[in-house]
Amino acid sequence: MWREMQPDQQFGVTVDGHDLVVYSYGEGDEVLLLLNGGPGLPCDYLREAHSWLKDKGLRVVTFDQLGTGKSARPDDPTLWNITRYVAEVESVRQALDLGQVHLLGHSWGGWLAIEYAVHHPEALKSLILENTVGDIPHLSSELERLRGALGSETVAMMQRFEAMGQLDHPQYQAAITLLNYRHVCRLDEWPAPVQRSLGDWNMGPYTAMQGPNEFLYIGNLKDWNRLKEMGDFRMPVLITTGQHDELTPACAMRMKLALTDAELHVFPNSSHMPFYEEPEAYSAVLLDFLQRHRG
Repeated sequence: MWREMQPDQQFGVTVDGHDLVVYSYGEGDEVLLLLNGGPGLPCDYLREAHSWLKDKGLRVVTFDQLGTGKSARPDDPTLWNITRYVAEVESVRQALDLGQVHLLGHSWGGWLAIEYAVHHPEALKSLILENTVGDIPHLSSELERLRGALGSETVAMMQRFEAMGQLDHPQYQAAITLLNYRHVCRLDEWPAPVQRSLGDWNMGPYTAMQGPNEFLYIGNLKDWNRLKEMGDFRMPVLITTGQHDELTPACAMRMKLALTDAELHVFPNSSHMPFYEEPEAYSAVLLDFLQRHRG
């Protein structure tokens, strides 16, 4: 259901001396606040996949996180940590006077949404965790399983180049490309908003927090695990994932089991981006959840 649509409003918000750009579609008291993946990606791919919700009576708000898109891009590695990004989300919510929101986080944005919910549960009407995890060490074991499907010789080759620090070697990059098409987006042609976000990727936050690619987590979030704290969540939660997702259905199930009020939906023909891979099925699930938890 996605379509390219210009934001109805654009705001500037200053957080700790850094300027952020915020985008808003529609109007009204029911606010869907989007936190996109990355880290280091502009929000284009996520906002354009959800802007249609303005026609359903929702105000859709998102922003280019610090270091991305039209927001400031400071060259300071100490800024790339999840605690500072939580404060950034809260600053945006307060600056725009959004009140209680439906918070949707995709991928890295899901980790950020979970961390935000740990510290600011009173700000949330509902929580939507898309293609994400609550336990990164478990995710790392799942990624090893996905890599294993390439065959033992290919895995050995990848491990050799990782040990030598030669991640730009053509053989290694060929394996990563194959994994991306299997587990990030299974469409032959990736949608324009996805390509636009990927083409403007700031690898500074990504490398510092996650690692050099989607299948090797060695950044400062490698030990992050909030499953225990998620047991205290009382807001309704929707979890979505794709059958072929790099952040696997097993990861999604661990979150569901940790939560007291959660729904889990697996899209059978999707990997990491059901909103582009199965847009009609995805839109129906999301809209149903949001309509049941309005007000």
